[in-house]
Amino acid sequence: MPTTTNQDPQTLHKILVIEDEGEMCLLLNLILDGQGLSVDHVKTLSAAKAFLQKESPSLILLDNRLPDGLGVDFISYIKKSLPNVKIIMISGVDPEAADAALEIGADHFLAKPFTKKQLQESIQGLLN
Repeated sequence: MPTTTNQDPQTLHKILVIEDEGEMCLLLNLILDGQGLSVDHVKTLSAAKAFLQKESPSLILLDNRLPDGLGVDFISYIKKSLPNVKIIMISGVDPEAADAALEIGADHFLAKPFTKKQLQESIQGLLN
């Protein structure tokens, strides 16, 4: 079930976080809160697909290892459906996924653990 920060959607960039780890979702939400962003979370690729059929985020934070597949395999679906959306792939298990993700269409790769500053700079660089 997606969760959203309560701010005016007219003035915000919409970000979709596709991440199944609750602690990581909480951490990302804490980092992104107050940054002028509307943040939605889903935990599976199938939930992400359903979300993307209704919404068009500006940016997607995409984990690689998810319960129903690999995020890197989902990048081509995202780019076909929403060619202008920016994608930041995040992974702590598969650093070798960086090259594949970037080759397929991800705009940036962040290896876990990453710093608050790295995340914020990556997002701002892609949205501005």
